[in-house]
Amino acid sequence: HRDLHSFPTRRSSDLSTMLIDMDFGLNNLDVLMGIENKIVYDVIDVLEGKCTPQQALVQDFFENNLYIFPSTHGFCKVRFGAKELCQIISELEDSFDYVIIDCPAGIDGGFRRAVDCADEHIIITTPHLSAVRDADKVIDSLKSSKYPYLVINRARGDLILDSKMLGIKAICDTLNAQLLGVIPEDDNVTLQMLTGEQFDKNSPIQISMNMIAKNLCFGENQIYDCTKKYKGFLGGIRKGLRGRV
Repeated sequence: HRDLHSFPTRRSSDLSTMLIDMDFGLNNLDVLMGIENKIVYDVIDVLEGKCTPQQALVQDFFENNLYIFPSTHGFCKVRFGAKELCQIISELEDSFDYVIIDCPAGIDGGFRRAVDCADEHIIITTPHLSAVRDADKVIDSLKSSKYPYLVINRARGDLILDSKMLGIKAICDTLNAQLLGVIPEDDNVTLQMLTGEQFDKNSPIQISMNMIAKNLCFGENQIYDCTKKYKGFLGGIRKGLRGRV
């Protein structure tokens, strides 16, 4: 991960990025990205010396400057830890502006192996008490001198306004983390996973994601307001209709 303010004259879409799937048990990043049929080599092939780290990289279908480093697709017999994975990352990171590591769930060995390879950490949680409690445990386990970044996912503005869902400020205060972005609940996510199509550039999901990218890359402070469309007279109608669905 580079300095957040290293690229002030460039757009976030111009920055080259590598995604690494560190979940070696229930990995599915390749499926979510739609590149599972493009994979020739994976991390185990690299560790066994069958290919170079560069040969294992898979380019995204839609973004020319986005690459995925695949996880293993079978039972892993190779013993390795953070040291070996950090070595792989060090061989690739100079070719990218950002390296994003997809961490496995939980706080066991796989989690430790992933976070030890990262310079900074982004905690993803939802506005549910159980998820926030889990996020708090993760933050405590990081033992980092820096405050982690926080992304709140699947936030429903109507429920937050009715105090039926934890509010954004309450979550930030509880976790004592730096808010990086809020992603609204949106059925288009499910449709996108089924069809593989890109999100509309004016959709709430795409707008909120763009805000997060700008905040991360350029130090901006834009947070998507998931409650805005449920305020006022028309917002009250939307909230009433949403509550009936």
